Amino acid sequence: MSPDSLTGQLDLFLDVLACGSFSAAARRQQLTPSAVARRIDALEQALGTALFQRSTHAVKATPAGQAFAERARRILDELRLARAEAVSLSSAPEGLIRIDAPAPFGRRHLAPAIAEFLVAYPGLDVQLRLIDSFVDLQGEHLGQVDLVLRIGPLADTRLVATPLAPMLRIACASPDYLKRRSTPTDPRQLPEHDGLDWDVLAPPHAWRFILDGQSRSIRPGRLRMTANNAETLLCAALAGLGIAHLPTWLISDYLLRGELVPLFCDDGLPPAEPSGIYALRLPQPAASRTRLLLEFLRNRFGPLPPWDLALQAGLGK
Repeated sequence: MSPDSLTGQLDLFLDVLACGSFSAAARRQQLTPSAVARRIDALEQALGTALFQRSTHAVKATPAGQAFAERARRILDELRLARAEAVSLSSAPEGLIRIDAPAPFGRRHLAPAIAEFLVAYPGLDVQLRLIDSFVDLQGEHLGQVDLVLRIGPLADTRLVATPLAPMLRIACASPDYLKRRSTPTDPRQLPEHDGLDWDVLAPPHAWRFILDGQSRSIRPGRLRMTANNAETLLCAALAGLGIAHLPTWLISDYLLRGELVPLFCDDGLPPAEPSGIYALRLPQPAASRTRLLLEFLRNRFGPLPPWDLALQAGLGK
């Protein structure tokens, strides 16, 4: 099997694992669900074991599939690093890449990724500007900058959007709050609790839960704090003021350390939102150095981001 063919097979396998269905993985891969099923069947036959348990509602990894996923990620990482080193040595890309990004995500995830990228490509420079806004980056500065990172629905279809990572949101609260007020076991109990919410402009999928196969909006009855910044709501949740509904890229470390408790996650991580984390650029052809960074970030954050991978393993314990 050629390296490109192997990469494609492993990418598809990990997409099915991350999406939980053949149809969702097919949309991400621009294939038909039947084509995805055939390729997974071929991979299972080549390995001599079942990687997924299939049902009418979901596709879940078998124990063999979970073990294979860990090795598949390491193989893909090694292949991509080898290719990056080859490109760096052969073409030695040079120049400046200018990026705008939301400050909370930039501090936690983008800045470390870019530092790693710059180590791999010593001829490149990055100008990173972090903006104190959670979701309201529309790409107004494109032209002045090469890329804008956007979290949430895409408002301007004229821009070229590269998906970097899915977006998951979990209701959570501190152990102290839950000890005082009891732990809700169903989103329909939220009106009995204190909450922490966005002021005026809330993300469109905040406080939405799948109940009886339908998406429903349910919020806490009393809002102890509202704010226009997710990190502010995180601080209030850590202080025990109430329940918040926050993205996993922001809270995964706190959940893993037990400083926050995930709610309504008995079946594992909730499904990804229809929108995600994107890099936006203007429609004209991107410079090779920008394409190089986009590919690096896409591989670094997807298809299952490291913060969700760690959380998935932690919730499974």
